[in-house]
This record gives sequence, structure tokens and C-alpha cells, in this order.
Amino acid sequence: MPVRRSSASTLAALMFLCCSPSVARGQEATSETLGSKAIAGLFASDTLTASSLNTTEQQPSPEPKHTGVSALLRSTGSDFAAFPRRRSTWVILGIGAGAAALARPFDEDMNEKLVTADGLRKALKPGKYLGYAWVQGGTAIGLYLVGRYAMEPEEGTHTNKVSHLGFDLLRANLVTQAFTYAIKSSVRRDRPTGECCAFPSGHASVTFATASVLERHFGYRASWPMFLIAGYVSASRLTDNRHFPSDVLFGSALGMAVGWTVVGRHGHDNFALLPAPVHGGVALTGSWDFGHRGQSAHDNRASFGTHTGSDD
Repeated sequence: MPVRRSSASTLAALMFLCCSPSVARGQEATSETLGSKAIAGLFASDTLTASSLNTTEQQPSPEPKHTGVSALLRSTGSDFAAFPRRRSTWVILGIGAGAAALARPFDEDMNEKLVTADGLRKALKPGKYLGYAWVQGGTAIGLYLVGRYAMEPEEGTHTNKVSHLGFDLLRANLVTQAFTYAIKSSVRRDRPTGECCAFPSGHASVTFATASVLERHFGYRASWPMFLIAGYVSASRLTDNRHFPSDVLFGSALGMAVGWTVVGRHGHDNFALLPAPVHGGVALTGSWDFGHRGQSAHDNRASFGTHTGSDD
């Protein structure tokens, strides 16, 4: 039926938009001249000032002075406290919740189609293992221990880049798991198999948290493979009959919000998200300015968009 095909296409577009920030680079969006700086303030980190919006060069992100166990505990505690206070948290969660709400009416239909796609299920099967908490957490612990105890600290510091990366990944894993299971216990939505608890997807949240931390450490050009892996892991939960699409959509948003809370002091991101009228409907357009490590804002800008409305 045409309506059903159109609905499925819309849902697929929503999943791509919400679950992957790897979007096509291009020229600066025209909408950027219509007040994107003001809207970017909604997404900026708490330390973002007006003057930083005009900055084209980004200083290298400072490493923490200490990455010991006591510093890990203190920083993780501050992450829990900072999470609800960041404006970007509520915008990211709002987008994820909106996408999940739009996907909700199609959950059962999509589930029926995906669980019977044998070839796709076999191709996505490894994602089940990549997204386990013990795999993600074990990787973070391994990096932390290697950097902390097997590598020398950088001159003038008590840490190094590997220890710093493991430090941030471990914090992101701990905070993400805590919020994910708190929501699971509160919502108690049944899985497609009838068990509790599906919402949100823990595999999606923890892998997108990892991807978000890597993006800030290495830049989006180097971290996009991890976002693809996170999308792969999330898709595997659908074909494995463990989650509905709305579980995965909100889980990915939760992971990204936590990941960027953990690395929120590493630099500034400028976001702009604007509706634009187009023929036959409205397009949601935006730009995302990653200010990374001495690269110009123009070189680090990505743009994206999606369209809703009637077809010709």
C-alpha cells in the first residue's frame, strides 16, 4: 500500500537522522544566516560564550591533571550532576523522544518484517556481542589500565592520552548504564518476546556513548566508523527480536547525551536546527560545527536535513 510504504520510508529517515551524526558535508546552509547563532545557544555547552561563536580556531583540548581512581570517582559523580543541567542534554533527549514517539505506531509492523529477514539477521548477528556492556566496559577498563599503569605519563602531567581516553570511556559507560537501567526499571516496557524491559535499548545507548566520546577525542572524521558500528549494533537488536525501533531511537539519543556530558569540557560545538519551507512540505535543516584542534570551523562543519510533507 502506498501509505504504508511512505510511512516506512519516513521511519527509516528518522532512524538515520537520529542514530547517525555522520551527515553529508556541503556548503554552508542558507538558513545559517537566519539566526543560527541564536539557536546554537540552545545546544552549546554551559561554558559557551557569545564570543566563542565567532571563533574559527579551536585550541587543543586539555587533558585532566589526574586520572587516578579517586579522580575517576569524583568525575563520574560530577557527570551525574552535570547531565540534567546541560541544555544540550534536553535538546538531544527531546529529539530522541520525538523520534521514538513518531516511530511508536510502526513498532510492531517493523518488528514483524525485521525478525523474518533471515539474511539481514545473520549479517547483523555480531552486533549483539559488540554492544554488550561487558565488551564496551571491558574495552574502557583495558585502555584505562594500559594507559595508567603500562605507559609513562606525558611530560608535566600525571596522565597520557590513552589513560585519558579510557578514563572518559569508563565514565561514559558507568553513567549510561545507570540512566539506561533506571529508565528501564521505571518504564518497564515489554520486549517483542514479552520479557521486561525493552525501553530504552542498552546496546544502543552504550555504543553511542562510546562513539560520542571518541568523536571528541579524535574528531568526527576519525570517529565516524564507531558511529557506523553503533548503528550496526542498534540495528542488530531489531533483527534479533530484542527491541522495537522506538527503543533504539531513544537509546541512541540517551547515549549521545551522556557521552557529550562526559566530554563537555573538551571544546565547543555549535549547532543550528531550523525548519525551512519547501515545495510540498517542510524540511528540517541544520548545521553542526565541530570546533576541533586547530581546524577551521568551515572545515569542520557538517550539514544535514530531512523532509516531511506530501509527495508530488
